[in-house]
Amino acid sequence: MILEDRLPKYFIVKKAIVENIDNELYRSNEAIPSEKRLMELYNVSRITIRKAIDELVTEGYLYKIQGKGTYVKADEGSNNLFSITSSTEDVQRMGMTPSKKTKINKVESASPKRAKSLEISTDDLVEVIGRISYADNEPLNYTIAFLPEKIFPGLIEHDLEKESLYKLINDKYGIRITKARRTIEAVLAKDEIAKYLELEEGMPVILFRCVTYGIVNGKEIPIEYFKCYYRTDKYKFYIDQVR
Repeated sequence: MILEDRLPKYFIVKKAIVENIDNELYRSNEAIPSEKRLMELYNVSRITIRKAIDELVTEGYLYKIQGKGTYVKADEGSNNLFSITSSTEDVQRMGMTPSKKTKINKVESASPKRAKSLEISTDDLVEVIGRISYADNEPLNYTIAFLPEKIFPGLIEHDLEKESLYKLINDKYGIRITKARRTIEAVLAKDEIAKYLELEEGMPVILFRCVTYGIVNGKEIPIEYFKCYYRTDKYKFYIDQVR
């Protein structure tokens, strides 16, 4: 008891919340008590409660839904880093309903960086598609993709809120996706990314940068470059290792 009295108040609250999660008093994907109720339970200030909750979000125990509350993060909902799947397929595999909202849909000249990634000229055009992916109406990720217009003419004319991009690539354009080269890093959500993902600015997200390859006219070439920002509170990734 003496040791407890020496601990910071926010740490005592954190410990209590974690114990309730471990004992399933607070269950996966269910809301924990409101800030006001937690203040009453532990007889501490709102600042103390917010510090405890913010640290538990950072540590992966909780996640916030803007305007709704704070929820217990589940262990399920993971995706294999080595698989090449569409966001639609990922959400369906999680047993949830996928949906999308298009934020960018245009054709523009390839920048030097995009041209280099796609092995095209800066005189070439790229189709730019920016979409928010949802799982059961909750934002999961925001992806902005760049695809060579000469390979995918008319792509942006499709309803990409209802159609799977990878299914279109395979079925309409007859291109078989073969591999993808990804980099992964942790960044902070800012500006439109925070807005699209319904996060507070400064919250951590996972950023993938990726070049996707496919067979075009019998040759394997880059067909897509994209950046994808994933909410870390709603999605996990795993790698299967064997010995």
